[in-house]
Parts: sequence; C-alpha cells; structure tokens
Amino acid sequence: MTKTLDLTIVGGGMITNDLLLPSVYHLQRTGIVGRISVCALDTPPLKALANSETFHQAFPEQTFTPYPSLDKSPNEKFPTLYKEVIQNMEPRQIVVVAMPDQFHYDVVKHALEHNQHVLCVKPLVLAYKQAVEIEKLALSKGLFVGIEYHKRFDRRSLIAKRDYELGNFGEFVAGEAKMIEPYFYRSSNFQNWFTCDRTDPFVYVGCHYADLVQFITGLKPVEVSVSGVKGKFPNGNEGYMWANGRIVYENGAILSVTDGLGYPDEGAGSNEQCLTMFCEGDGKTGMIKHNDQFRGVAHCYLSGIGCAGSVYNFINPDFYRLVPWEGEGYKPVGYGFDSVAASINTIHMIENAVSNLPDDSKSLAERQALIKKVDAKGIIATPANSSTNELIVEAARLSITHGGRFARIVYDKAPHAELL
Repeated sequence: MTKTLDLTIVGGGMITNDLLLPSVYHLQRTGIVGRISVCALDTPPLKALANSETFHQAFPEQTFTPYPSLDKSPNEKFPTLYKEVIQNMEPRQIVVVAMPDQFHYDVVKHALEHNQHVLCVKPLVLAYKQAVEIEKLALSKGLFVGIEYHKRFDRRSLIAKRDYELGNFGEFVAGEAKMIEPYFYRSSNFQNWFTCDRTDPFVYVGCHYADLVQFITGLKPVEVSVSGVKGKFPNGNEGYMWANGRIVYENGAILSVTDGLGYPDEGAGSNEQCLTMFCEGDGKTGMIKHNDQFRGVAHCYLSGIGCAGSVYNFINPDFYRLVPWEGEGYKPVGYGFDSVAASINTIHMIENAVSNLPDDSKSLAERQALIKKVDAKGIIATPANSSTNELIVEAARLSITHGGRFARIVYDKAPHAELL
C-alpha cells in the first residue's frame, strides 16, 4: 500500500483558487495527498477558499487547515507564518509555492532547507544564480523541485514537440506569441506587487511561451529585448500594463511576444493567447499555429458567470474545468491539472520508491537517481532542465528597465545577461 504525502500551499490567491487547491483536493481523494494546509498573508483569501460554493459542490466533505486560523482579524498580517508551518511539517512532504514572483526564492529555499519537496508556480525565481543554487541544494538532499509551466502538458504542445523532434516542421526561424490577461487583474492584489521595479507582463506570463518554444525546439536563447508601456493601478502604484519582447535564439530565429493586463472584461474570452511558429525546410516551409484562447467552444449563459461576468464566453475545455465523474462531486480535468498532478505524482513516486529503505545514503542515492531521470526526460520543468528561463527573465528585466535595449545572454562558467 502506498503512503500519502501531506501538502502545504503557501499563498491563497488567484492561482490557488483557480487551479492548485482543486487539483490537490482531487489528488487527496485518489490517495496521493494526505492532509492539506493553506498558508496566506491574512485571513480574507483563506475564508474565500473555505466558503467557496464551487469547492463545496465539487469536493464535498473535503477541507484544509488554514494558517492563520480563520478567527484572526482580517486586518492582521502574518508575513512569516509560512516559515513556522513548513518547519512543523514531517520531512519529505510537499510545499506548493504560490506567491508573487519576487518571493519564490525565499519560500522555495526555506522549504528545501527544512527537507520538503517543492512545486512552484512559474517562473521559479528571477535570477539564474538562484535557480542553480536551488538545483544543487535540492539534489544534495534528494528533494524534487517542479515548476508549474503547464503549457508543456497541453496535448497540442506535446504533439508539436514530437513532430519537431522528428523533423516534420523543419527548423524554427520566426514566430509570434501573445498572452493578454483580463483587465480586472488591475483591481486585484496585482496592484500591490505587480510594480515596475519587480516584474512586468513579459516576465509574468510571457515566460510561458518563452518556455514553450524552448520545450518544443530545444533551442537556446541568446538575446532578449523587451519594451513596456506603464500605467497606474487603482491604488496609484505604477506598473507595466503592456510589454512586447523579442527573443533571438542560437540559430538566429526570432520570437516576438506581446503581453498585457488588458483583455476587455466584456470580451468573450477570459484572455487572449496564441502561438505561431514558422520553420524552414528543404525547399519548403513548415508551421505550428496554436489559437489557445478559442478552441471551438462557445457558451451563452442566462447571466454572467464567466471570469469577468460576461454572458457570452469562448470556453477553453482543455486547460482546467470541473466536470462530472464516476465519484462524488466533480473532478478537475485539463492540462493545468495534469501539470500539477505530474509533479505531485512524481514526488509521491520518489517517496514510495524508497519507503522500504532505511533513511540513509541508499535512500538519498535512489532519490537523486530518480530526480535526474525526470530532469533528463524534460517534460516536467525542473531547475536542471529549464534554468535558461531565468536567463531570459534576467535579460528581460535588464532590457525593459533600460528602454528596450537588447540584452545578450552569455553562456560561460557563470551564465548571465548583459546589455549590448
């Protein structure tokens, strides 16, 4: 009989509500996850999760332990409570990091230092050196770190990866990608952390397509340029509301990426996202074209129940949906769930593979060997197989804060980005 693993989510915001908590609820009832805890800065997001009618319908009788407890004042903040929660966990359980980008490094490192496996939302960290540090620390302890680049698990991405590897498209030479998130994000907690000095739309969501093109082609990025358009959040904070980036690859290929927080709340889609890649072959060209915001499904409701309350909606059934199944309530389906489940199932597999071994050098060596196999497979993003994403992030931040100048990625003994 396999053992379950306890799991703590650090962060109670949008991604926890929309993907992470329902995914781990389902993994709990299928015998992978044991006790679930959610730690947040304060109680309002925890109360929203605990009182969610959607969760009550989909996962009847399932709940989580909130930190801080729900009886605390909604105005009281607990910025370091996650450290205590992690420190009190049994060794080699699971910590899911769902904090704003600039906090990932501290939370991931704290989890590893206290012997916990990690699943982190993308990007892992904002600096290449930190990604390498996390990779080495995790491997030295036999701990798995997965990064939630869920577009890797979209079937169309996996099909494209296979066909590209087989040479069916030719060689990637030029393309464009787009991911425009909803306007209402500006009125969310984004306005407290999505500021010009910390991040931008290219780093926050453009990283999905930067990762995906590398995932499909295996090409390394060598130059990055990002220009931004600033705006004000309702609370007065200034952020980059729009960004356009260009990534140049080792073979000279160019990818243009447009991102923003501005898809109309009244629009039919919850966002707009797409990828087109043109490839050169022998006397002909190939093409990969993914229209991710619309997949041939449209619903018109009696009242607004879409992401922004719109009545007519383009439905993406492939990312994440709750659907009827043979068990109680509803179950999550889609590549968002598949991505979360892949990392958690991998951690579960690793721990059960060594469950009959004494907790010594043999157990450590076996866990390290299994982690290296996952790294080499390259389906789940890990620090070992995706740290070029951190180099893109470094180059992007260097560029956007210097008016869009190109930044070069230098692959030497200490890979880094520098302005051209």
